[in-house]
Amino acid sequence: MTSRGTKYWNSGAIPLIAPEILGDIIAEVADVGVVISDNGSILSVLVNPANEAFRQLESWEKKDIRTSLTIESVSKFESRLAEFLEGKQKVRPVELNHTDGNNRWESPVRYSFHRIGPDGAILLLGRDLRPIAEMQQQLVEAQLSLERDYETQREYDTRFRVLMENTTEAVLFVSVLTGEITEANSAAVALVDRPLESLIGNQLSGCFEGRKRGDMVDALASQAISDMNNKTKADLRGNGGTVQIYPTLFRAAGERVLLCRLVPENKNAVRADALTENLQALYADGPDPMVFTTDTGDVLSANDAFLDMIDVAHDINVRDRSIADYLQRGSVDFKVMAENAERAGRMRSYATKLAGAYGSPRAVDVSVTKLLAGQQTVFAFVLRDANRAEVAQARSHPGSDDSMRSVAELVGSATLKDIVAETTNVVEKMCIETAVKLTMNNRVAAAEMLGLSRQSLYVKLRKFDLLSRETENKE
Repeated sequence: MTSRGTKYWNSGAIPLIAPEILGDIIAEVADVGVVISDNGSILSVLVNPANEAFRQLESWEKKDIRTSLTIESVSKFESRLAEFLEGKQKVRPVELNHTDGNNRWESPVRYSFHRIGPDGAILLLGRDLRPIAEMQQQLVEAQLSLERDYETQREYDTRFRVLMENTTEAVLFVSVLTGEITEANSAAVALVDRPLESLIGNQLSGCFEGRKRGDMVDALASQAISDMNNKTKADLRGNGGTVQIYPTLFRAAGERVLLCRLVPENKNAVRADALTENLQALYADGPDPMVFTTDTGDVLSANDAFLDMIDVAHDINVRDRSIADYLQRGSVDFKVMAENAERAGRMRSYATKLAGAYGSPRAVDVSVTKLLAGQQTVFAFVLRDANRAEVAQARSHPGSDDSMRSVAELVGSATLKDIVAETTNVVEKMCIETAVKLTMNNRVAAAEMLGLSRQSLYVKLRKFDLLSRETENKE
């Protein structure tokens, strides 16, 4: 070596370093310094003051260094120590793991070997590898996490591809920002009559006649946001067919995307018998008011006919409100209908009055059906205006002749007073029996339904011997 620094160190210009100063220098230069004999006995331990983790090594003086190493590190230490003692040039540093003997503490350290003094003492200068080990562990965990995410993404991508190819409807995914088609299934390729390569990356408007580049995507996005299940008609370019486009807007990875379902117009005629579409049309456009509620009576949805009957502008005003709020007898009416529908699955007819927001109460006939939406119970109410002429006529004509004939047969066999009294008793008894049956023997509800006090109801039950009959039935 001819460098100036080497000459300076070899010239003897540097004074001898005091032992206590040398120890401080070694402690500052390395994280830990261990002086051992040639057989591995620890003579001294110097610990960097900034590294508290190695303080416990100071108590290992006068012990064999092998007792502070893990099993796999002992063989590595002995091999490298033998090389150093044999005088091998440039002995490579060795990475050893220290332990407290109970495997509750472990620390990796990289040691280099240095000869000091004529007595055969060896200085091991160690560098703490825990920060590097922690960084390596973080890198491994990050790599494993990336691989898991990649596998999950591949799984979802496979599911998406399978779903797209097995969907009979033509489906296109369109970027709202660029207006370009990003995905298309085989049904869409066949409907548009273009190869997949010419669809992906091209403008959606290029598939239709007379459509401008930006206007079509903006119109479809506005239609999807409006929450109105309207469809857009468009003429396909080339084959001249007409399709209806049903758009759905969503956001993925910060980008707005349109899912467009393309339905040929002639396909609607083939699917005219689809039950779902027919029921939706009946619900929306039918003349009979329809209401769907939860098992507690909260309104889930109501059609326009019901809103017209109660004079409410929009179904958002009745959603989550109890249907009992619009019935004449409130919760009593709902409880009777719900309990009968729960027990029998349906209730064909129940007479009550519907009170709107502004108008006077209106007599209605209500039929109730119990439905199951997954695990939840839903009640479907269909209401009919009892004041309509056809309903009144249907009710009056079939029974009128028989009723008049039955009453006429009593004339001559009894006085008018007795006939009227007997007829009144029959009607009264029939009404009480019906009320008790509808309320499933709930006397409070039956009394409220008949407009009687509870005491008066009990009197009439005794009068017609209905109280004892109910008791016998229970027994």
